[in-house]
Amino acid sequence: MSLMKCEECSEKVSDKAAACPKCGAPLASASPLTVDLASRWKRLGGALIDCLIMITIIVPIGLATGVFQQLFSGMAMTSGEHAISGVTGWVVFLILNGYLLHHKGQTIGKVVVKTRIVDLNGHVPNFGKLLVLRYLILGLVYQIPIVGAIASFVNPLFIFGKDRRCLHDYMAGTRVINA
Repeated sequence: MSLMKCEECSEKVSDKAAACPKCGAPLASASPLTVDLASRWKRLGGALIDCLIMITIIVPIGLATGVFQQLFSGMAMTSGEHAISGVTGWVVFLILNGYLLHHKGQTIGKVVVKTRIVDLNGHVPNFGKLLVLRYLILGLVYQIPIVGAIASFVNPLFIFGKDRRCLHDYMAGTRVINA
């Protein structure tokens, strides 16, 4: 293995890598068939499926615990109640997708649309790094008034770049490819 220089950011990169791990730019040495990026529509479809699955589980939990009744009556949630709701969402997400993410780089939605998450070398990403950098950080940012709304709008707009990577992909050093 030898090192080469990324044309975009000048980072030293393995000549076997398909893309620069720092900036995500495809490398000249990578064949075009090496990286089979998922289409924007497939990514949207997978995300929608994941959202619908989460909603079908979270809504009954919210109804059974009285969270929705409290919100609809105009009562604000306390910080503790908000934290418990967030932790509940994370637990449900991990129960549903943890095994698939750890072993295959997929969520249920990605399995259905036949895509998967890989690192910039084409491997299943480190599970801890994936959870923290791809999901947790932005999930926490989304909870901040105004900033969260802006971040939730900007994150998916990044997919319209040439690398079809959202902000969370850049943060985690990942990309979504066809499975």
